[in-house]
Amino acid sequence: MLNRFDKLIYHNISLRLLLIVPFIVQIALTVSLVGYLSFKNGQKTVNDLANQIMDKTGRLVSQHLNNYLDVPKRLNQMNADAVETGILNLQNLEQSGKYFWKQMYLHENLGYNGYILPTGKGAGSGNYSQKKLKTLEIFPIVNKGVSKIYSYATDAQGNKTKLLNVYDYPGLAQPWYTQTAKAGKPIWSGVHPWSGAFGSESIAASANYPIYNKNGQLMAIFGVDLLLTNISNFLEQIHISKNGTIFIIERNGLLVANSGLEKPYLLVNKQVERLSAINSPNPLIGATAKYLQQQIPDLQTIQQTQQLEFDFQGHQQFVKIMPWKDSLGLDWLVVLAVPESDFITQIQSNTYNTILSCVITLLAASFVGIYISNWITKPILQLSQASQAIAAGKLDHSVDVKGINELEILGQSFNHMAKQLQESFSALARANSDLEQTNIELEARVEARTSELQATIQQLHQTQTQMVQSEKMSALGQMVAGVAHEINNPVNFIHGNVVHAEEYTQYLLELIHLYQQYLPEPPQEIADQLAAIEFEFLEKDLVKVFQSMQIGTKRIQEIVVSLRNFSRLDESEVKAVDIHEGIDSTLVILNNRLKAKSDREGIKVIKNYGKLPLIDCYAGQLNQVFMNLLNNAIDALEERDSERTVEQIKIQPSTITISTSVENGWLRISIADNGTGITEEVGSNIFNPFFTTKPVGKGTGLGLSISYQIVTQKHYGKLSYHSTLGEGTEFIVELPIHK
Repeated sequence: MLNRFDKLIYHNISLRLLLIVPFIVQIALTVSLVGYLSFKNGQKTVNDLANQIMDKTGRLVSQHLNNYLDVPKRLNQMNADAVETGILNLQNLEQSGKYFWKQMYLHENLGYNGYILPTGKGAGSGNYSQKKLKTLEIFPIVNKGVSKIYSYATDAQGNKTKLLNVYDYPGLAQPWYTQTAKAGKPIWSGVHPWSGAFGSESIAASANYPIYNKNGQLMAIFGVDLLLTNISNFLEQIHISKNGTIFIIERNGLLVANSGLEKPYLLVNKQVERLSAINSPNPLIGATAKYLQQQIPDLQTIQQTQQLEFDFQGHQQFVKIMPWKDSLGLDWLVVLAVPESDFITQIQSNTYNTILSCVITLLAASFVGIYISNWITKPILQLSQASQAIAAGKLDHSVDVKGINELEILGQSFNHMAKQLQESFSALARANSDLEQTNIELEARVEARTSELQATIQQLHQTQTQMVQSEKMSALGQMVAGVAHEINNPVNFIHGNVVHAEEYTQYLLELIHLYQQYLPEPPQEIADQLAAIEFEFLEKDLVKVFQSMQIGTKRIQEIVVSLRNFSRLDESEVKAVDIHEGIDSTLVILNNRLKAKSDREGIKVIKNYGKLPLIDCYAGQLNQVFMNLLNNAIDALEERDSERTVEQIKIQPSTITISTSVENGWLRISIADNGTGITEEVGSNIFNPFFTTKPVGKGTGLGLSISYQIVTQKHYGKLSYHSTLGEGTEFIVELPIHK
């Protein structure tokens, strides 16, 4: 078929056309590829440039957030240190309020700075930026958890000059206080609207810090409201691109700051309300937030920087989302949106110029290619005609090519080749006669050698298969020993510590009972928790759990011992071993095949063990024999049960009987099943290598052959069997007892 295709393509095509067309096609493909790569490179340049700008901007924003939001944390730590060193006496409310007023004077971006005691008393200072007013606020009176706050105007030194306002403030019930007291450590209590007196409006984040005395009792909680307006001002100063925007949102989608002129909040009835990014008056922010919600409905899942693209008003937008967190719990997303059109105009112009240059190059190269092809084809056609003459048997034909050095050399070589061909034909005729006789002799020698190799390969195959089977069993022993060792250490550790865990649990339960004795009516939160966890049931069930754990770890230890015994497969020297121990270990390995399955009943194992002495033997190899014999018995029973009904199996269940005894100086092991038995035809070949009655893929025919060699050659014993059709089969291993 390929030859037909070649003839169809090249039949009656001139050499000139064959040279010109591929040359032009090659140039066209090259120029097209260059234009395409130029276009793709322009797109990649846009993407890379946008990524670089957004990465740099993101790092700049993150650095500003780190610095800006670190101020209240440092102030709280400084105030806690002042209390600890005695510089600040929180019980002196007026002096403390003046102390916080001075801090407010140094930090214009704070909305409020103060503290509250567990009694509800406290002091602080407020910053009302629209009036450029910093107040001194003292709340010395508390009535039923509600503090009475006195707000004063101050002079340049922070001294009270005028009482501005008196209002009630339930400070002990405020979320910032309760959340901090519950956390017991410095936290942010979240972003919230800031609608202060005198027309102040903004949003703020509260950084709170609890301090405790040496007895661990709460002394006070510091609170700093940091105004977030400066963040939007900072973002507005960043020039990410001509039409790009930056905004910061919480994980719930509410705006924290943005780079546009629009405020990140609403003013409703002179009260500040938080604004969702989707509802932002800035069209690009709203569209970006809406697309982000469609792609990632749960913003909590964004844990790493992500980059998206979407279409907005016919223009492609690059979007980068960068998580930002701090140590006290703030968890925001910094979102940058940049239109592709801000970067692509100049790059597209360069791409069009490149493509135009490629087209001009294609036309020029095509013209030059046609001229050169005509110049080359003329002498080549002469050589073609000469080669046809030689093919017709005219070996004395010669050519005269001029014009191109390489073709002149080719013509000379062509003439020399024609002369050599004439001489070679004569030499080949003589050589063919000699080769025919040599081939006859070689064929005879090859046939004889092939017969020898086939016999050797057959013998090697048999030996290799036996070695592979032995290596498999040795590898199984090594694996089992390793598994048993790796399991044993953690199980012993768990088993040893269960007793201590149970003892420690009893101590804890006794402690709880003691608490119940001295505190019969616990607080409601503790009572709810006791009911939620069902403490009385948990107390009773815990004892059963520890008992189950002890029984389970004990069972694992027993299985590990059996695995260790079976892992003697890799032992090469003769040792005195307990035969019963090897049989039991093998049964543990085969337990999964013996137990009942969803589609059949289990196989019952009956042990009639006699009193046996320790016997010198290769323990691992004998374990291999037991494994082969027990596997064959299980296979026979499974095959018989697959053809019986459930009722038949219940009437006559499958059993394997293992008996051991010592008779006349021989140790005798019997493994019998009540399967279908073995026919005489099968029995006559049962110990032959590669003989098997099992389907392809389920047996190699080496199990009994290798077992026979292990028993008779390695241990100088006997391996025999007795079988009755319809009743079962018994294999008998007899080993001499050496005293």
